[in-house]
Amino acid sequence: MSKSVELAGKIRARAGDAPVKLGLILGSGLGHLAGAVDGVSIPYAELDGFPHAQVSGHNPNLVIGNLEGVRVAIFGAREHYYENGNPSAMRFALQVLRDLGAHDLIATNAAGSLRPDIAPGDLMLLSDHINFSGLNPLIGEKTDARFVPMTTAHDAGLRASLRAAAEHLGIALPEGVYAWYSGPSFETPAEIRAIKILGGDAVGMSTVPEVILARFLGLRVAAISTITNMAAGMSNEQISHEHTKAMAPLGAAKLEKIIRAFLRSHTF
Repeated sequence: MSKSVELAGKIRARAGDAPVKLGLILGSGLGHLAGAVDGVSIPYAELDGFPHAQVSGHNPNLVIGNLEGVRVAIFGAREHYYENGNPSAMRFALQVLRDLGAHDLIATNAAGSLRPDIAPGDLMLLSDHINFSGLNPLIGEKTDARFVPMTTAHDAGLRASLRAAAEHLGIALPEGVYAWYSGPSFETPAEIRAIKILGGDAVGMSTVPEVILARFLGLRVAAISTITNMAAGMSNEQISHEHTKAMAPLGAAKLEKIIRAFLRSHTF
């Protein structure tokens, strides 16, 4: 028995045997969504092999239960590459998600915008991504499964359901390309200009490793950015982590409405 299957069994013993339908990775400003779940909250520290996520503004708990009638597993925090230099930090947690029965994953994040028409407080649905860091969580994988095709990394069906939910609510949800920058320092204006030339619409320090890992594990995935600032050189605002935490709730309130509407309408 693999360690992920074994841990999934222990989680079921605490949270119930019903299979999980969807995993949710919460970005900055969305932590309260975990509190809305009718279920069980388990600290990462009690889950051997889970990441040591220690970024302020995130809550490292796995919450399993019902949200809008759907059995979900909510990851209240992720381990970012910049914390310990490990792009595959979320691999085991996502293996456990798969072994709990999930086929779908939605990741959320805070990001800086490169487009004047997508401002702080807005949302952006990821249509694709650019691995600007050049890092990959599958480096070191020994099997041929490491050669994961990424042409349709961001699942068209999940994206369509999220767009429909947003449209039903009257909330703008433009699509765009997200560029992953390793962090923890923010980007320079020159780096932002380079990302813009490459076709990026938003930039952030997460999500891309999780998308790669999810596809490697056979999970369908979609992701949404909460725009907390304009990227470096795009405005006169002072970019900082404190600013990100302060601005994240503006978009997070809209994102929560979309996720709830998506859960009510999507066929799992």
